[in-house]
Amino acid sequence: MSQQIAGNLPAAFARALSGLRDVSPDPIAIAYSGGLDSSVLLHLAHAYGVQHGVPVFAFHVHHGISPNADAWLVHCEATCATLGIPFEACRVVLEKTRSGVEAAARKARYAALGAMCRGHGVRLMLTAHHLDDQAETVLLQLLRGSGTAGLSGMDAANAAPELLGNPDLVMARPLLPVSRGALEHYVAAQAIGYVEDESNTHPRYARNALRHQVMPSLAQAFPGYQERFARSAAHAQSAQRLLTELAEQDLAGCLVDGCIDCAKLRAMSLDRAYNMLRHWFALRAMRMPSTAWLTEMVAQLVEARHDRQVLVTHPDCHIRRHRDLLHITPKLADLAGQRDPDDEGVFVKEGELFAWTGEASMAFPAYGGVLHFDQGEQGMDTDWLRAQPLLIDFRKGGERLKPAANRPTRPLKYHYQACNVPAWERARLPVVSTGKSLLFAAGIGMDCHHFGTGSGPFIALRWQTFAA
Repeated sequence: MSQQIAGNLPAAFARALSGLRDVSPDPIAIAYSGGLDSSVLLHLAHAYGVQHGVPVFAFHVHHGISPNADAWLVHCEATCATLGIPFEACRVVLEKTRSGVEAAARKARYAALGAMCRGHGVRLMLTAHHLDDQAETVLLQLLRGSGTAGLSGMDAANAAPELLGNPDLVMARPLLPVSRGALEHYVAAQAIGYVEDESNTHPRYARNALRHQVMPSLAQAFPGYQERFARSAAHAQSAQRLLTELAEQDLAGCLVDGCIDCAKLRAMSLDRAYNMLRHWFALRAMRMPSTAWLTEMVAQLVEARHDRQVLVTHPDCHIRRHRDLLHITPKLADLAGQRDPDDEGVFVKEGELFAWTGEASMAFPAYGGVLHFDQGEQGMDTDWLRAQPLLIDFRKGGERLKPAANRPTRPLKYHYQACNVPAWERARLPVVSTGKSLLFAAGIGMDCHHFGTGSGPFIALRWQTFAA
């Protein structure tokens, strides 16, 4: 059977590519490691390119992990030179992460491939994943306790901008229905040279342990299990598409200014709520939380008393509740002088003294933003403001402000609540004063006690927070 499939491989490859090129036009690129699988892909793409007049590039990533990496690079470059295929290699340095060498290498590899594709105007990149890779992926995800998204395995084609760093790039796997055995027969029949990566046999890597210890036993007891795993993955993909459609509908009904309405979330079943929240995280390019974390998050954020300011920490952000809405907020480092105005008895340093000499704006990095001095029909007299010693600081508590002549003087906390400024934002919003009199509170506005009279010109203060 493998020999028969190997003989039909060029035709099957051409059929797979014909549909893909409607999505992403010429040229195409091959992720070429020099191994058996990518060597077959390279030769198939070369023949296809010659026949259809399609430019083909080969991109190689040099990780430097193996002592043979330089030799592999030489082999790949020489092979492409023989075939007349433009070749480019990228050397990467792996970051040390808790996820391990495999994850770091994968992340660096795809980022490099995406960059090379972008540099050559390539919008379709082919990888050599095959049927056995799909079976390994499904089994590995099953062992990790994954849901339908993980058990869906790999798609025949998809965009992965967060992985490739290239939103215009489509990554396709035209060999996904083809077994490793068929590729081996094709290599033998065509006398294709390739390199062997010694790490592919190292049992410390989970995928290798499956490949060399588990899969052979499965093949002996359940011949053709790869095709059945692929069918199960296709069923999981179908189920996941339905779950995504449901999540999109639920999210559209729950979103209020980009936040989730907790009242509507409470009305859902837990399964439906979890499905929608996972979709919300995916849209925000956040790492997918575990079921245990998601359960705890819903319990804390949704079931807590309505008057509580609840915070749940995610590896990529903070999830907060304010006025019965769920917010995703970035993790930000504390600013110099930042304090809790309700924490009495804590010594804090004074703010930063400055003088205004007519600038349109002044940056205050210690306070996280820029103070603008806008000319307008209402505000402080220009000459008066120039003569004042000014102080920027975070609020200490007890400050009061009168925003307009027809409005009463109120504590800043009252104004923040009236302006719907969440508590976590208030702590990062500075105030400007003369040291004794409050002039301006970011997030609220100016105190009208100091508005000038006459024909002006007048200066209005405005605060702009640095982008996170």
